[in-house]
Amino acid sequence: MPPKKSKTDGEEKAKPLTTASSRVTRSMGRRTRSETQQNGAKAAGSAPNPVKVASPKKAKRKKPTIETGKAKKGKKEDEAVEEVEKEEEEEAEPEPEVEDPTKTKIVIEHCKQCNAFKTRAIQVKEGLEGAVTGCTVTLNPEKPRRGCFEIREEGGETFISLLEMKRPFAPMKALDMEEVIEDIIKKIK
Repeated sequence: MPPKKSKTDGEEKAKPLTTASSRVTRSMGRRTRSETQQNGAKAAGSAPNPVKVASPKKAKRKKPTIETGKAKKGKKEDEAVEEVEKEEEEEAEPEPEVEDPTKTKIVIEHCKQCNAFKTRAIQVKEGLEGAVTGCTVTLNPEKPRRGCFEIREEGGETFISLLEMKRPFAPMKALDMEEVIEDIIKKIK
């Protein structure tokens, strides 16, 4: 629908007829390399040489105060924080453990592939530590093997060894963990 014609003082204004398109595209405003060189040659005689302005150097971005941990603290607070950090580092150094020959050390190696391994390992750990005094149980002191559930005395006897099990881990799920715990307690004592 064409726009309504505006009337002024009873007369109608006639729009001038245009033969060329009034559409302007982005490329129409651009100039080619040859056009700019021609314009530059004409202007070179009349205009002075352009002055090059040095670009400002980029400043390094500072890390946010949250990452650095130094959010608006005074000098005294900084010194106190540094002292506490030094003390924590000194405490973090591991002291050599004195091994008690009377304590029995039991290692439970369980695969991390399924939670069934973990729940059974924790059940055995709690059962042994509660029943046998002076018994330390460690879970996965090293990276466990795949499909493995093994309970052994450190540097000695192996109580249960189920290796390279495939899903659905039937041999492990068939075990009665209460009986397993009782058998291990008998063997330790």
